[in-house]
Amino acid sequence: MSAQVTKSIARFIEDHGGSAKAVLQPVGRRGVRITLVGADGIMGDQMVDSMAEAEAQVEKHPQLERAEWDGALMNLATPQPGHAEQMAGFSFRR
Repeated sequence: MSAQVTKSIARFIEDHGGSAKAVLQPVGRRGVRITLVGADGIMGDQMVDSMAEAEAQVEKHPQLERAEWDGALMNLATPQPGHAEQMAGFSFRR
């Protein structure tokens, strides 16, 4: 398990209300995206190599709850300005 990902998730939880929800999304050979939605609605994400590692990260943080993209979570999620550009990387152009 990546110590850097563990620290980043812990910092995200601390900075965004003391708890968060995690949506685990496989992205092919790249691995699994852990999309975080803080208690304040702010979104973040981390990439890990496998679903097993993503699940281990959720278990490592008691303040992190595994979730799915349902109406309640989508209503809570508040992307920060520039979030779409950051997540899409070079493929997003206006």
